[in-house]
Amino acid sequence: MSTQAPTRRTGFRHRAAAGLTALILPLAAMVGLATPAEAATSATATYTKTQDWGTGFGAGWTVKNTGTTTINSWTVEWDYPAGTSVTSAWDATVTSSGNHWTAKNVGWNGTLAPGASVSFGYNGAGPGAPSGCKINGAACDGTGQPGDNAPTAPGTPVASDITDTSVKLTWTAATDDKGIKNYDVKRDGTTVATVTGLTYTNTGLTAGTDYSYTVVARDTVDQTGPDSGATPVRTTGGGGGQPNPNAVKMGYFTNWGVYGRNYHVKNIVTSGSASKITHINYAFGNVTGGKCTIGDAYADYDKAYTADQSVDGVADTWDQPLRGNFNQLRKLKKAYPNIKILWSFGGWTWSGGFGQAVQNPAAFAQSCYDLIEDPRWADVFDGIDLDWEYPNACGLSCDTSGAASFKNMMQAMRAKFGPSYLVTAAVTADASAGGKIDAADYAGAAPYMNWFNVMTYDFFGAWAAQGPTAPHSPLTSYAGIPQAGFNSAEAIAKFKAKGVPANKLLLGIGFYGRGWTGVTQAAPGGTATGPAPGTYEQGIEDYKVLKTSCPATGTIAGTAYAKCGSNWWSYDTPATVNSKMSWAKNQGLGGAFFWEFSGDTGNGELVGAINTGLN
Repeated sequence: MSTQAPTRRTGFRHRAAAGLTALILPLAAMVGLATPAEAATSATATYTKTQDWGTGFGAGWTVKNTGTTTINSWTVEWDYPAGTSVTSAWDATVTSSGNHWTAKNVGWNGTLAPGASVSFGYNGAGPGAPSGCKINGAACDGTGQPGDNAPTAPGTPVASDITDTSVKLTWTAATDDKGIKNYDVKRDGTTVATVTGLTYTNTGLTAGTDYSYTVVARDTVDQTGPDSGATPVRTTGGGGGQPNPNAVKMGYFTNWGVYGRNYHVKNIVTSGSASKITHINYAFGNVTGGKCTIGDAYADYDKAYTADQSVDGVADTWDQPLRGNFNQLRKLKKAYPNIKILWSFGGWTWSGGFGQAVQNPAAFAQSCYDLIEDPRWADVFDGIDLDWEYPNACGLSCDTSGAASFKNMMQAMRAKFGPSYLVTAAVTADASAGGKIDAADYAGAAPYMNWFNVMTYDFFGAWAAQGPTAPHSPLTSYAGIPQAGFNSAEAIAKFKAKGVPANKLLLGIGFYGRGWTGVTQAAPGGTATGPAPGTYEQGIEDYKVLKTSCPATGTIAGTAYAKCGSNWWSYDTPATVNSKMSWAKNQGLGGAFFWEFSGDTGNGELVGAINTGLN
């Protein structure tokens, strides 16, 4: 995790001596010089954010003399929220006291004739916006005297009801000592509306187009505060993007599915899915003792298949060298040679071993290579997938191996497996400020990887037993979403902003729903008494069950939800999957993946929607 850079003073240092100041101040009083309060109303200071690279930004202020007399010096003051700071500056001396920042002119730019202006700039770290700006002690827009505080920044607007041509924006109120009069809504930096409430619907937009929205508060004496945080919006439609003939269509096959779920490799064929996918992730191998190890020896390579269970209709014999799923996957590849198979290691339960493994990345990579290239099944696998939940962050257990550990691991894997082998990873979709995406150097790992499986599902669920009910796989944000940054669009945008190429990002689809019981409200945001009952586990159910037991009654943020009795579920349907694939194409993503095959219908409805949507 990156650390906050210490404050640095740059430019010419202020050299006024304490003794000289003591002599000057009485003289100023004797000759009736203007007090700071009188002089300050003759100047304004305007803030501009010039760059934003995710973990940092570039910004600057422009000071203008709006009076009729010359200004001989200027001081701009503002506040940043905790976690945001200036890291370097030019053309001003910038200092801080806690979260309060002060910029003073340097020797050569303090004098401003009437109408003249000067700018200074800086680099910063953190997500915050400035507030409480003062120029020479008064409001930065020149409308107030000292003590008249500018409004605070409104809450970052939340986008909902996104269509081809419109979007609804909702934000939380700003505060001000004189009260808020109205809000300016800005689209791509230009004011498009001024409203008195906390919501605005922008219409007349272009389908399939990216926009950015901020909101600025104005108080009753017309002082404006800082911009809110920016919200990216992409309208729907626009032709659905260009088909990618090389789009990845990958599904996870779980080795434990052959038990209670009675789902076998042959089901991939009988469902019609085999002809519609490009890759399979076989889950999971274990990570323990610093090595890749077998996850379930019986299911993996020992279970004997009868003729009716086998992909090619041929039964296993007692003395053949390889049985189990590995042999069935070998048969699948023979029938469908376009399919590539990766062995996935880790997962939620077995991610605790990665911390030890990455202490020696080369040795870890060697162990994985030795296992995958075991002569008994070396021809089965075309790649390795590492499902670490989560590097330098917490999942079932907490990892403290450092931000570079993920990059080091992927670099070692590529060095060992070589350029022709697939090297991928399942990664977090937590785009909250300071969240899991921020915890590891994913961009640094990207050059060594074929793609990232962004787990854009399980954002919300009945682990919050009393709710609020919320879709577990929202494509976009919406008014009332329980956690900012928990949606697919913001996750993909954050990876892109950090430098991960779009064509190395796959959008994740869950072939299941998450649900609550004891719910009375049909719309999202209701209270609950606990998780809804499920076939294998409370609070979760396969799509193939939900499509008939609790049919969808509405959609929100690009995914479906349903209320049946006192149970409330959210899940993706073929229609929502198709629209998500259209969005993925518009974003230039490398394709999509899903968890996991056994949740689909017997005729592969959801796999079909992924295939159709990406074509």
